[in-house]
Amino acid sequence: MKRSHFVTAIAGGLVTAAPTFIPRRSAAADQIKIGAIEPQTGVFAMNGVNQIKGAQLAVEHVNARGGAMGREVALVVQDSASDPGVGVQKAREAVNQQGCVALIGAVSSATALSVSGASNAMNVLFIDSGGHADQVTGSDCHYNTFRTCHSTWMETHATGYSFAKKFGKKWYLITPDYAFGHALSAGYRAIAETVGATIVEDLTPLGTADFSPYLTKVAPAKPDMLIVLVAGTDFVNCLKQAYTFGLTQRIPVGGPQVELESVWALPEEARLGYWGTEWYFEGEIVLGKRGSEGWKFAAEYQKKFGSPPTMRSAFGYISLTRLAAAINDAKSTDAVKLARAMEGTHFTSIFEGDAYYRAVDHQMMWPMWIAKIRPNGTPENKLDVFEMVDRQPADLIEQSVAEKKLVCNLGYPS
Repeated sequence: MKRSHFVTAIAGGLVTAAPTFIPRRSAAADQIKIGAIEPQTGVFAMNGVNQIKGAQLAVEHVNARGGAMGREVALVVQDSASDPGVGVQKAREAVNQQGCVALIGAVSSATALSVSGASNAMNVLFIDSGGHADQVTGSDCHYNTFRTCHSTWMETHATGYSFAKKFGKKWYLITPDYAFGHALSAGYRAIAETVGATIVEDLTPLGTADFSPYLTKVAPAKPDMLIVLVAGTDFVNCLKQAYTFGLTQRIPVGGPQVELESVWALPEEARLGYWGTEWYFEGEIVLGKRGSEGWKFAAEYQKKFGSPPTMRSAFGYISLTRLAAAINDAKSTDAVKLARAMEGTHFTSIFEGDAYYRAVDHQMMWPMWIAKIRPNGTPENKLDVFEMVDRQPADLIEQSVAEKKLVCNLGYPS
């Protein structure tokens, strides 16, 4: 199936799927509405669709346990179209016209930053589910913004030292030219200074279809490793073309993160390399002992949607469940009260171990993992394409509290 047809199919399936619940007409006014500002079209559509699915399953679980403050939770989905300006427009519409009391979402870091700013202006809580740029919990942090996915600093520091040790210290970076890519580049450059690595880098526009102007320069540079920082459709295009040019057969390839949606969209021969990953639907190294919450989530998601959950599914599920828990704890939807209820509260979820949103910057602190891609999956499951090879604790890969205090001022209202 062509990738464009694949994205259209899954997006279309989401539109025609039954809603998470159908409230009684008399109960509609008493719902707690949460806006999901997610891309369903554009370069990050397939990632956004799975974040929505994760949040939908979370809504079902929350409502089965009595909702938030005894009220039904309703998910209001808005298409950001992978565009920061549209994301702001949809965030304002969700709050001002549809009565949403809080927001979750974003795949693009640029959209996450824009929605974070809009949410701050509207004084509503926002959980950045999947936008990774350091600025979200760094220089552009806000008291009402929390982030579930890992920061770019965490992604690069979970992988960079391993790359230097395993492959060598001369790196060629293919970097998307926006906030996410710039932050990843800064993280790898910080590691390069520590280990004595050298970097050659090309900046590529978001939505690049033809990577040949950049890839043709890789082999002459003779790097020890090609590090691919682009994501979504750009990742698929880049890896397919790198294979066609014979680069990935001669030069080790990897990067700070890899997404199942993108790997599944690749032909098997182009599925190569070592990558950071933020969650996975198989393996005790991620999910803990069989029968734990993570295993149950993966099985229920598979049954409901007909495919395994991805890390994007996990982001959506965790963000919605933690928001509902904060509403119950605060007994309020006020942004300040919710923020105080969320920060520093330890919890367990759909992965092995403890997690919390750090008080200093509202970054969720949880492990990252390193995966080697197995192109053909396993005999039992062709979609099981990750061999998990390592786990990195959060405190070892994120900047310290002292470092974050220098760049993040949450700016709580007085």
